[in-house]
Amino acid sequence: MFVEVDKLEDRINQLRRELIETAENTGLNSHDTLHCSQTLDKHITVYQKYLKFNSVNKKKCRKK
Repeated sequence: MFVEVDKLEDRINQLRRELIETAENTGLNSHDTLHCSQTLDKHITVYQKYLKFNSVNKKKCRKK
């Protein structure tokens, strides 16, 4: 599971760099920039859900 999280973190960082580069080259409101931003948002949402799920499970395990 940790390997997948590492890959997700790497992908998020890659998408951030791509978003910055695309915005610099095509402008903040370009279709390409918006597409990159939406893709990054989706990956961040998955990552946040993982963190929340993992946090809840750790709390459950401690209570037992």
